[in-house]
Amino acid sequence: MATLNQSSTIVIKVGSALLVDALGCIKTVWLESVAQDIAKLKANGKKIVVVSSGSIAVGKNLLSISDKNTKLDIKQAAAAVGQISLAEAWANALKKHGIVAAQMLLTYDDTEERKRHLNATATMESLLNFGCVPIINENDSVATNEIRYGDNDRLGARVAVMLGADTLVLLTDVDGLYTANPQTDSTATHIPELHTITSEIESMASGGNSLVSTGGMHTKLLASKIAQAGGCKTIMSKGTDLNPINSLNNGAKHTIIQATNKPMPARKRWVAGTVEISGTVSIDNGAKSALIKGASLLPVGITAITGSFNRGDMLAIKDPDGTEIARGLTLYNSKEALKILGKNSDEIDAILGYHRQGEIIHRDDMVFVGVHNNDT
Repeated sequence: MATLNQSSTIVIKVGSALLVDALGCIKTVWLESVAQDIAKLKANGKKIVVVSSGSIAVGKNLLSISDKNTKLDIKQAAAAVGQISLAEAWANALKKHGIVAAQMLLTYDDTEERKRHLNATATMESLLNFGCVPIINENDSVATNEIRYGDNDRLGARVAVMLGADTLVLLTDVDGLYTANPQTDSTATHIPELHTITSEIESMASGGNSLVSTGGMHTKLLASKIAQAGGCKTIMSKGTDLNPINSLNNGAKHTIIQATNKPMPARKRWVAGTVEISGTVSIDNGAKSALIKGASLLPVGITAITGSFNRGDMLAIKDPDGTEIARGLTLYNSKEALKILGKNSDEIDAILGYHRQGEIIHRDDMVFVGVHNNDT
């Protein structure tokens, strides 16, 4: 059974469907129950961050915009209007417990670009040190489709990794992962705990008949992988009832995806939490063994390269079975990498015609995903 008693920093993600009703109005009673849960956690010394959806839904209601209108500029206008009401609702609910709320609107670049990532992290840490509860949302009023998260599950995971949080709680409309959709399959079995998110589990969640894909489980698994790589466990639990956090602490059914990585330095947390993967390198078993022992990735162990990428981009590293075991920042662009694929490091200068590093990805710029962990 998962509890939050051993956690020190907790990120709670709240989706629109939990917070906003079908008419676009905020569910005040439910929100006040969550604020009550947060106050209880803070009284026990926990630092709490909330990632809250809902601005577009609320804004559409206030502007009398049809739900069928999905034009980007209309949604951005709705977000700009709705965010005021959303932040006010959170502030009022928390104020009843003597808690000061803070609003932070983040774009994709605020968390992915290194300097902006550090600035955003410093702001959140300062707010937590003041005893505030930051209420975070994606800045939908300015983010474009090409440079946005698109879902607050992954934003929540990114925030959790940025802060070095212990626990990410994803409140949803179901009580965790199942082997099939319990709404349509009576044989569906609840999955209480996961240590590894395999490609098989991901593919199951992408389908329409398993792991309750109607609850957005695919994006929640992607978020869990980000959190897991950064040393943060993820708890998926039902949030539709009142006081959902307190219910979780009292034993409500849930799925916990355990963290597999050790706590890591800030730079590695940034690498671990990066969402956008620009390419993939496949490696042989010899390279896999070397990486697990703490080595950098050399071109000699690479068997295939996919994607178009530049120096400094994030690459996924896959083993011979096709499972992503690590990710890291490349020291070569894709054209260079293809030329030296499978070659010894002492051949690189002659092949390229200029001097470059002997490794494709240096160990300091790499983190493991899943059970293989040697990060410090």
